[in-house]
Amino acid sequence: MDRSSDSAAASSGPGAPTDTPDGGSVAYAGGGKHEHRWLILAVIGIAQLMVVLDATIVNIALPSAQQDLGFDDNNRQWIVTAYALAFGSLLLLGGRIADLVGRKAVFIAGLIGFAAASALGGAATSFGMLVFARALQGVFGALLAPAALSLLTTTFTDPRERAKAFGIYGAIAGAGGAVGLLLGGVLTEYLDWRWCLYVNLLFAVVAILGGMRLLHGGRPTDRPQLDVPGTALVSVGLFCIVYGFSNAETHSWGSWQTWGFLVIGALLLVAFAWWEMRAPHPLLPLRVVLDRDRGASYLAMFISGAGMFGVFLFLTYYLQQILGYSPVITGVAFLPMVACMVFSSVVTTNYLVPRLGPKPIVPLGMALAAGGMAWLTALDLHSSYGAHVLPPLLVAGLGLGLVFATAMNLATAGVAAHDAGVASAMVNTSQQVGGSIGTALLNSLATAAATDYLVGKKPSPLVRAQASMDSYSTAFWWSALFFAIGFAVTLVLYRPGVPESALTSEDSAHA
Repeated sequence: MDRSSDSAAASSGPGAPTDTPDGGSVAYAGGGKHEHRWLILAVIGIAQLMVVLDATIVNIALPSAQQDLGFDDNNRQWIVTAYALAFGSLLLLGGRIADLVGRKAVFIAGLIGFAAASALGGAATSFGMLVFARALQGVFGALLAPAALSLLTTTFTDPRERAKAFGIYGAIAGAGGAVGLLLGGVLTEYLDWRWCLYVNLLFAVVAILGGMRLLHGGRPTDRPQLDVPGTALVSVGLFCIVYGFSNAETHSWGSWQTWGFLVIGALLLVAFAWWEMRAPHPLLPLRVVLDRDRGASYLAMFISGAGMFGVFLFLTYYLQQILGYSPVITGVAFLPMVACMVFSSVVTTNYLVPRLGPKPIVPLGMALAAGGMAWLTALDLHSSYGAHVLPPLLVAGLGLGLVFATAMNLATAGVAAHDAGVASAMVNTSQQVGGSIGTALLNSLATAAATDYLVGKKPSPLVRAQASMDSYSTAFWWSALFFAIGFAVTLVLYRPGVPESALTSEDSAHA
């Protein structure tokens, strides 16, 4: 389906914006009042930050939680995996539930459930209780994340304001991981690891109060029906994919627990695609993903989700294990990168995409991120932060800001109101599944590199440190390769020129 017809569906279908007597407009069904749109952005941003930073804030707390609850290293991964499995496999269902029930109701329910699950995890007295709480967080996160993005999509309908809103939102989504590292370090070092979960209650209360006050209630005017077979196929398929790659971190790639689940997951996703072409009410209508710009944006989110773990995960190890930084100082070390992401996100959506379109912007972002990752491979045991870590961090931050802000905007642009939830869910699904795959692949490759380096060498602190450096360098090179692939893919797929969704009414009149 081409861009013009999709945009027409968005602008003329049920739930589309309508003019008011004073010349303003009200947002799509489920959005907020026109005069409250920037406050709504703040509420949505808080909710999104809570979901995104949770992926890294808990990583910082893991060593303390492990010591407190007494679980071993083999079980430690389940604190992260339980969340990823529930979140990644249920996102599309969560997006469609937002379309069915109403985005305000699902947004508030997701916030309340996420807060309750966080409180349960913070109060955990056993390993099993903590894993259950993390899975529950994933379930409610799968409701919350697509509802938040679809509310943003349907609240900001003017292209210029939409560009500003998505610039800010893209910066939050990209920088949330680094913020989680900083916040997790502060809470773990000065309070207790449990506050890495309890802190979500503070975010949730603010977002709930703001959402109750500002967002429109009621069910959507144009409600799709739930595709039960499609939901089952994609949910189980994504579960198997995420579970298989998670197992690759603790089992060999030849283990049936790795390749078996990956094969089953792939077959189920193929079956899901086949069913969606025939279903009377598809969970993921093909019109959503077959638009070139939108499909390219989903792939950009997938690839950047896989590649950015080369920064957050392995650079964290380097800063703490080689340079001896504390968790708090490690988090502070990422702040310049966050600042670059915020700057490039806002500049991109407000000035670059409306003038140049996505084709030169996203590939440039991928190239910068690839360059930053390749630059990090030059780190050694004697490198310093200012001279050797900071420059590639700034380059990677600029690149990621170009990618996230543009891809998130175009992935939901021109979507009909009744598809906004599932289109938004695809953004989160792409990033989450990409992150799970990237984490497993990079961990496996880094571990193998360290093992190979130690073969035939007498273990000593210096040799072990050098083996760690070899593993980090391997991860950075592979992360650079991911972004290089992203450069080629987005350069080919994105249409040249400025998309209609980025044109203001004045621009369209002169086009």
